[in-house]
Amino acid sequence: MKLTRRQILGTSLLVAGATGFFDTALAQTGSGTAALEEIIVEGTRLQTTLQRAPGAVSVVGLDDIQIGRQQLNLDESLSRVPGLFMMSNYNFSRDLRLSIRGFGARAAFGIRGVKIVVDGIPETLPDGQGQVDTIDLGTARQIEVIRGPSSSLYGNASGGVINVISEGGTAEPYATARLSTGAFDFSKLQFKTGGTAGPMDYVVSLSDTSIDGYRDHSEWENTQLSGRFNFDLAGDSNFLAVVNYTDQPISNDPGGINLAQAIADPRSARDANVNFDAGEALEQTRVGFVYTLPLSDEHELAVRTYHVDRDFENKLPFTGGGAVEIDRQFSGGGVSYTYSGALGGMENRLIVGFDIDDQDDDRRRFDNLLGIVGPLTFDQNESVQARGVFLQDELSLSETVGLRFGLRYDEIEFSIDDRFLSDGDDSGSRTLDNVNPMFGIVGSMTENLTVYGTYSTAFETPTTTEFSNPSGGGGFNPDLGPQEAENLEIGVRGQLGDVTRYEAALFSIDVKDELIPFETENREFFVNAGRSDRTGLELSLQTEPVENLRLTVSYTYSDFEFDEFIDNDGNDFSGNTIPGIPESFLFGELAYRHPRGYFGTLDFRYVDELYGNNSNSVAIDSYTLTNVRAGVELDVGSFTVTPFVGVNNLFDESYNSDIRINAFGGRFYEPAPDRNIYTGVEIRYDFQ
Repeated sequence: MKLTRRQILGTSLLVAGATGFFDTALAQTGSGTAALEEIIVEGTRLQTTLQRAPGAVSVVGLDDIQIGRQQLNLDESLSRVPGLFMMSNYNFSRDLRLSIRGFGARAAFGIRGVKIVVDGIPETLPDGQGQVDTIDLGTARQIEVIRGPSSSLYGNASGGVINVISEGGTAEPYATARLSTGAFDFSKLQFKTGGTAGPMDYVVSLSDTSIDGYRDHSEWENTQLSGRFNFDLAGDSNFLAVVNYTDQPISNDPGGINLAQAIADPRSARDANVNFDAGEALEQTRVGFVYTLPLSDEHELAVRTYHVDRDFENKLPFTGGGAVEIDRQFSGGGVSYTYSGALGGMENRLIVGFDIDDQDDDRRRFDNLLGIVGPLTFDQNESVQARGVFLQDELSLSETVGLRFGLRYDEIEFSIDDRFLSDGDDSGSRTLDNVNPMFGIVGSMTENLTVYGTYSTAFETPTTTEFSNPSGGGGFNPDLGPQEAENLEIGVRGQLGDVTRYEAALFSIDVKDELIPFETENREFFVNAGRSDRTGLELSLQTEPVENLRLTVSYTYSDFEFDEFIDNDGNDFSGNTIPGIPESFLFGELAYRHPRGYFGTLDFRYVDELYGNNSNSVAIDSYTLTNVRAGVELDVGSFTVTPFVGVNNLFDESYNSDIRINAFGGRFYEPAPDRNIYTGVEIRYDFQ
């Protein structure tokens, strides 16, 4: 008998709850009713069950990442996670801009303040800059989101963590082909195969995606080849090899526009962005290896290493230095030792280790002569060396109470070798270091109710781009320093009956020297705010009100303010709301899956009003976005055929997919697409 996808994965439905912690949830009990299963979290360094995690953690499973999705960006599957807010999902030049509890909201492009890890290999650079344009969503099995400061785990830029885990090979080999098309000339073609060969299980995927985009000058093309090869070796040791190649030759930037233009012609681009051919292109190769060696029943050693080559070109909408080229090499590794035994007669687990990461950028700027690369105006080598040592310990005081302690020291050295000396030598270096502790306690009040409390910290250096000197030339901005944060959090998670899970988290974060962007006519630079305060509440629930129907709800409340902030022009923003984050956002979803293979999902997201600038003089309207997707899994001979269709923005809401914080000239707005449809089919063959 040929197995279906659900049978292969050992669960009747892969789901991700509002708290995100269901990769399971519908395993059948002997009575025929559904029962919730235990969830394992891997991104906490010491692998643990979700119930014993001393902090807010969300886990999203394979079906919510892949099934019936366009697989364009992480926002499709992660919108259900409370505390996680995302913008720029339709401007691929700026990459997905996501923030966790406000960390990352400042990003001009890409991801700041949040550590991205894929199969144990960092996608975040040592300077704190991350991107997700090289993550293959077509092979992602699980995405874990650690919400809140986590520098005791991962060091710099760990205001939160997103840990992506790829699919492994199945016992029986298979091959799939997936084609999807849709509005704005969207198309995606993917071929994937996986299986087992001797001691190795493997998954290999090749995909090609293109879209013209809703707005003018927003075309995007992306080709990816990825592979995951896992070897079970003698003595229970394990060797994992991962490889990814990404070629993104076109990623145009339509730019931000003012309110009048956004209302009159939301599909238009900023004139300067078209005239100067603004956008980026990149080519990246990433390889990584993780070797795990059990030394005995209680002792384990793990070693990892990786290397990334990334060639990047970017055209900005101005002449002087408006064409950028970066040749980047990013490599590193780490060693960790884990002990699982006893301390004073109590169960204890300990991990100690170190990480070494190096970033080497050859950065050049040229004049942008209306889209043509002109004379060289800037040439420097930027080097970032990061060194970190860490410790995490989990002690079980009893069967119901556990303690977790973490400590990490990081030292990050930024060096610049100025090679463009006609305007002076701006070579130099800066070294930033920090110690970050974490302490958590978890108590099981009953079998189905757990409470926890956590104290944790985070620090965040400016990236090499953010260190740019607003006074002109090269070198560092001498007035810019790192951002530091302290987090206090209490939470509860539990289960009602066999089919309902819930979670609540209340936190207060004190941030010192918050990194804030400001725009000149042509460039974006950064300044430190004095102090800011973030208080928030995150709620989530998932239940099965009737058989095969899943309800997911999550709600986030954010009260984020500047306590002390006077900018370089003497403007006092103390007491103002931090821009770029809504006070409230709400997610809801109804998902149905029939035993015969039919599936359908209706979800909505409400986003409250938010501010576009530090003075809070520009308010961006709230909106409600509704999406629907449906399909059926059919057995056709030796094949499984899954046609699907989806409608984004079902009720044709007018809203902005991104807001450019503190934009010059009122160019805050990036209008989002109106109602649009996509459809596709996946064909799977299981080799018998």
